Amino acid sequence: MKAFVTGATGFLGSHVARMLAESGADLRLLVRPSSDLRNIEKLNAERVVGDLRDAASLEKGMAGCEAVFHVAADYRLWVRDPDEMYRSNVEGTRAILQAARKNGVKRVVYTSSVATMGFTNNGHTADEDSPVSLQNMIGPYKRSKFMAEEVAIQAGREGMDVVVVNPTAPVGERDIKPTPTGRIVLDFLKRKFPAYVDTGLNLVDATECARGHVAAFERAKPGERYILGGENLTLKQILDKLGEITGLPSPRVKVPYVMALATGVVDEVFTGRILGREPRATIDAVRMGKKKMFVSSAKAERDLGWKIIPVDGALRRAVEWFQSNGYVSNGSNA
Repeated sequence: MKAFVTGATGFLGSHVARMLAESGADLRLLVRPSSDLRNIEKLNAERVVGDLRDAASLEKGMAGCEAVFHVAADYRLWVRDPDEMYRSNVEGTRAILQAARKNGVKRVVYTSSVATMGFTNNGHTADEDSPVSLQNMIGPYKRSKFMAEEVAIQAGREGMDVVVVNPTAPVGERDIKPTPTGRIVLDFLKRKFPAYVDTGLNLVDATECARGHVAAFERAKPGERYILGGENLTLKQILDKLGEITGLPSPRVKVPYVMALATGVVDEVFTGRILGREPRATIDAVRMGKKKMFVSSAKAERDLGWKIIPVDGALRRAVEWFQSNGYVSNGSNA
């Protein structure tokens, strides 16, 4: 199989590319001129220099490919120019699908996000059928991913073979940015977690998540979407696991929602709008945290052979990778 992969220089995309290589796929990777290539340095793959908004580079890259794995996304919980995120996530997805249609690609696996699911304040698990609308989406990231997913689903209705996968919060090695999930690990290592909020999310091993992408290409029903999840954990449980792995103390003080929101307002205004840097706490992130993002992966278990595994190993790999790649000073970690 010849596969075209976007986002392979990033965190989850690098895992998907490696999993495809292990399964014997012939890889062609889309890279931007400015891409950090560390995650694909030792990968035997052809590189196509281009951009999600450059139709010619996409069509050239997909020529002769049976599969497209569109993993690339602008994954940030704060951005100075929201329009930039919409151009990448929504219009980029539209361009990928148009290029795939022109090239007669057999199947497109589009990487959406669990953020597009319908969550409630009562902590009940969400699944692919939970009621949700664009109005439920908080912030430009969630809105742009919801809109991009709608573009992919509509392409499926129009006759393309498109499958949507919805990873939860991947964790593991090679999180070079890092992603918001990786920042939880990194902030813990830097002892920047003096307290915690009452929230929760589903963590998934990035390697297993990549395996789910390959299974989606091989086994998914056309036009369907699948949650690829791991363990439902409160933030306190995640921090406790990190404490057990590192020997560092896990915070014991719980911050009320109102205080967390006030912190988000101050950090976003001062750090984001005045200093022009990405804030550690944002208003949207705190608002998202009011809902525990717990999910069921039963559909993927049934259709894809998906297996839920403990996330401890992935957390340990993330810790070791951050420590060995210069993200944490020697005085900040165990």
